Amino acid sequence: MFAGLINQAKSAASHLVLKYVARASVAVPFVIAAGFALAAITVMLVERFGHVMAYWLVAGGLALIGGIASIVVSVKENEEEVVEQQAAKTDTEEVVSDATAQALAQTPVALLGALMTWKERTKGLALICAMVLGG
Repeated sequence: MFAGLINQAKSAASHLVLKYVARASVAVPFVIAAGFALAAITVMLVERFGHVMAYWLVAGGLALIGGIASIVVSVKENEEEVVEQQAAKTDTEEVVSDATAQALAQTPVALLGALMTWKERTKGLALICAMVLGG
């Protein structure tokens, strides 16, 4: 009974894993290239400024790149939170406006019902109101 469900879950999980493995396999050559570029920059800085200064420059550059990346990620997460909050607010406003529209649509019927339950002599008033409200 649950075999089909379990097989479907396994298939979905393996598809997800394969998708991310494919993405990672594309990124691996770029990461290796970045490592070689960093090594070349370090050697160039060592020749120009000496060992200690070159390593400080590389460390500072990497810290700067990390700081910029963290700011970008933080801004992106904040934007996503704002979008989610606006979507929730819009959903709530739509529900409220739908409820308001239904209440306004049912108000004339409720008023006519109240008028019709009055005594016999007010039925003429109810019919006049029905003609005015109904067109």
